[in-house]
Amino acid sequence: MAATLCSRLLPKAGWVPLTQSVRHGSKSVTRHRKPMHILKQKLMAVTAYIPPKPIAPPGALTPRVRKTEEESALAILLRKDLERLFKECKMIAVVQNNASNAEDMLLLKHRLKRHNINVKFFPNQVMRSFLNNSVYSNMLPLFLGQTVICVSKEPKVKEMLQVLRGSPQMALLGACIENTLLSCQGLLNYSKLPSMTTIQGELVSSLTMMTSQTVSLLRHHPTHLCSLLQQYIKQQGAGDTTDAVADKDAA
Repeated sequence: MAATLCSRLLPKAGWVPLTQSVRHGSKSVTRHRKPMHILKQKLMAVTAYIPPKPIAPPGALTPRVRKTEEESALAILLRKDLERLFKECKMIAVVQNNASNAEDMLLLKHRLKRHNINVKFFPNQVMRSFLNNSVYSNMLPLFLGQTVICVSKEPKVKEMLQVLRGSPQMALLGACIENTLLSCQGLLNYSKLPSMTTIQGELVSSLTMMTSQTVSLLRHHPTHLCSLLQQYIKQQGAGDTTDAVADKDAA
């Protein structure tokens, strides 16, 4: 009986079992999880699902009332002054003030006042509100930072450029001359043009010269014809005298 049991339980020689248990190396503590990498944590936080908020039914929320700021009386007064300046003045130049002190600004005003050019200060907010609703809206990019305007009832560009050369802290940005927007280069070219008095004198002299030439041309032919007729008459008179003398000699 014992031999029979041993023969059944013990494996036979050359017999290989179908399954083998192989033990791998393992850690002693396996209940602690490995911390997630910081990049993976950021990615998970960015890609986390955010459920949409429930839409409130119409009429549940009261509409927000926007407060409209009324324009102050000072701003209205300054805008009216601007309208009057743009109507009366033919030259409106925009100059940027680069940290100019009060003494330099007073000296600049005095020099420009000699040529009847005034320096005006207006806030950029008032200037933009006026230019937005006017035909001078193209001047809006010029009003950035601290700017002043030089106005004159006559376009005195040459005198203004001569004064601004002595103030390097005042940079000329552009100007509106007789409803025409000009850049700095355009103002330089405009200053090189002769004055209106000179152009009028040249025009009058050219017209007088053309008139005198026209009169001389109109008088030339009648005068020449009269001289030819007078010479012909003289020749005829001399011929008649010669014939009369010849007749007397023959008699």
